[in-house]
Amino acid sequence: MDKMSKGTKFKEGKEVGGRKVPDVVVRRLPLYLRVLEELDVEETPIISSHELGEQSGVTPGQLRKDLSFFGVFGKQGVGYNTLYLREELRRILKLDQQVNVGLVGVGNLGMALIHYHKPKEDSNGTGLRLVAAFDVDPQKIGKRISDVPIYSVEKLPEVIRQLEISIIILAVPAEVTEDIFRRCVESGVRAFLNFAPGKLSAPAHVRVHTTDVTLELESLAYYR
Repeated sequence: MDKMSKGTKFKEGKEVGGRKVPDVVVRRLPLYLRVLEELDVEETPIISSHELGEQSGVTPGQLRKDLSFFGVFGKQGVGYNTLYLREELRRILKLDQQVNVGLVGVGNLGMALIHYHKPKEDSNGTGLRLVAAFDVDPQKIGKRISDVPIYSVEKLPEVIRQLEISIIILAVPAEVTEDIFRRCVESGVRAFLNFAPGKLSAPAHVRVHTTDVTLELESLAYYR
């Protein structure tokens, strides 16, 4: 299997091997990685594109096409080395290093994210890590929730730089989202997961993924 050079960075809209990587492809990579991480590499040292695709909810052809943007990871008729592909996907997604995440808004949604969906780094200290949360409630500021320190939102720029936070989760009311977003961007953050309704005006170098629960529910109403 051909290995790609270490340290190569992949971003949507930039060329890899002469081709641009579509956002939909980048979004599917974590699905493949999750399946691989749940496998016992001793029991499943090799996995076929059919097996990996089926468990990820895509066709074998789509899986192979997605991976082809980043290199050659398997052999036809043999499959993929489970451990190798898992580590390569982690590297492509830059999860082979510690990625510090911050949460703004420790209301009901923010608390739920901390308690039930808190990103966790691997045993070797790499991967996603929720290192700080921010709020305006003086009764929460200065405390720790599930070992996550709560800071005043006024300290956003300072803490973002100090802890080298590169991803921000926005769980704040819609009316303050734009202001918080702007302050985070000015502090150097380039990646956001936004739970507030509406579209944020993001500069070209900033990536925002918005999850609007109301829109999701309204679309589900069609299927009931």
